[in-house]
Amino acid sequence: MSPPLLEIEDLQVRVGGHEAVRGVSLAMNRERVGIVGESGAGKSVLARAIMGLLPEGAERTARRLALDGIDLLAADEAEMRRLRGRRMAMILQDPRFSLNPAMPVGEQIAETYRAHGKFSAREARERAIAALEAVKIRDPETVARRYPHQLSGGMGQRIMIAMMLAPDPDLLIADEPTSALDAGVALEVLALLDAEVARRDMAIILISHDLDLVAAFCDRVLVMEQGQIVEACATADLAQATHPYTRRLLAARLTLDS
Repeated sequence: MSPPLLEIEDLQVRVGGHEAVRGVSLAMNRERVGIVGESGAGKSVLARAIMGLLPEGAERTARRLALDGIDLLAADEAEMRRLRGRRMAMILQDPRFSLNPAMPVGEQIAETYRAHGKFSAREARERAIAALEAVKIRDPETVARRYPHQLSGGMGQRIMIAMMLAPDPDLLIADEPTSALDAGVALEVLALLDAEVARRDMAIILISHDLDLVAAFCDRVLVMEQGQIVEACATADLAQATHPYTRRLLAARLTLDS
């Protein structure tokens, strides 16, 4: 039997003397896993630990941290650069702070193709335009020439999705991909992400504080509190969760009646 696509055993992360992630274990294949919890629960730190993008001075230890059998703890920075994008990618929370403000967005996507494949400048640009079309951006030629500050929040997030999907990674981590968007645009972006993940047969970790969003999108849900996973269950069983913290999260959801 082949190993899981992502294996995490007893992952610990200390940032500035603070235990941001404590003893997290996870095994997943090409499935959709949601991670929920309030701000400060350790969700984003966990994602960055997987990607090897922790801030300077952070300490990461684990019994095992592997992607498709590749030991991420033993990988040097050169190997991690090869893995990022091509094998695993991460959509950050707000494209205004993630995209290069001094470069047209089409060039940024084309740069991704050139970094992870043997493409000429022309081929990379053609693929960037096709990537914009794939994420349902109208008039992609015009949009490709625009800078990030000239885009709406929804369009910027679509650009980020196009860029991260460009190398066809096996694992996509989406860290609050709709947090900067209004409800209508957020649903459009999530539906787009859902369709692309299914089309490409990818694994995805969706990080959110929105239980309803995770329940609608994911196969499994992990609940984090103070750096630990306190509950793990199928999303279909979320309403029957027993941990007090999960019950409080469920009770805190807004409804039309409350």
